Amino acid sequence: MALRILILLNLNMETTELGKSGLLVSTIGLGGMPMSVYDRPSESQSINVIHRALDLGITFIDTADSYCKDESDKHHNEQLIHKALQTYSGDTSNITVATKGGLMRPNQSWAINGNPEHLRETIRVSFEVFGGNKPIDVWQLHAPDPDYTIEASLEPAKEAQEAGMINRIGVSNFSVEQIKQARDVVDIVSVQNQYNPWQRQPETDGVLEYCENEGLTFIPWSPFGGRRRHQGLADISAIKNLAEEKNVSVYCIALAWLRCKSSCILPIPAATKVTSIEDSVKAINIKLSEVEIQQIDRETS
Repeated sequence: MALRILILLNLNMETTELGKSGLLVSTIGLGGMPMSVYDRPSESQSINVIHRALDLGITFIDTADSYCKDESDKHHNEQLIHKALQTYSGDTSNITVATKGGLMRPNQSWAINGNPEHLRETIRVSFEVFGGNKPIDVWQLHAPDPDYTIEASLEPAKEAQEAGMINRIGVSNFSVEQIKQARDVVDIVSVQNQYNPWQRQPETDGVLEYCENEGLTFIPWSPFGGRRRHQGLADISAIKNLAEEKNVSVYCIALAWLRCKSSCILPIPAATKVTSIEDSVKAINIKLSEVEIQQIDRETS
């Protein structure tokens, strides 16, 4: 019976092409950050969450070299995800792991580092963390560094791609002009910027429209508003009322709202509990009408 339920759940998981790469991934991914920062859960609990995500048909996992407590803990989340994939009893050949480089974690803070030499080294370490026997599925420049040109910061990724250490490349926290500059250096499959009911800049700064027009996947980070804000989703009456009407969580409504914004959007809700990722996957089957979308838009504009 358990196997039958698992099969049915997998049949409900939709797939989408990552950029124009030809690679199909699940239309909802898993964000790994909270498994490795601040008050992170035990390793066994995190691995159970990742395994459950795979059971549910999720084939896209987002991570970064800087998802860790501090610099002494660098690459923690990458190591965790690799261990989870290595210990999973099912087939992992279709799993895509997207990592990032370019942020540092001094004393649990965040600092940009687009130094090409640093990026060459962290790409090498990420490659080795993931086993060193196949290219990194997707590597993303975590943020542009004003101290270095985008061309200089992406040159290590270009070199690593040519050397067979990286398969596909994306960018994060980039403006339209910066994305264009990046595409002059390498082929880009994805853009990962913040987007949630409180942070709707991609709708107005041109990034979402650009991704749609150019066939790039847009990955909204912090889709629930982040660690400090996610509980506030219930304070948005339009989201709360729709959740009650449809008998789902406010998190499902938030994900459904994002998915309705564009077919190029691939949300990556984070989870530290099995029940959380099980809840997020339910958003696949939630369809919002234009009127319902406008209700949320009006309250969050």
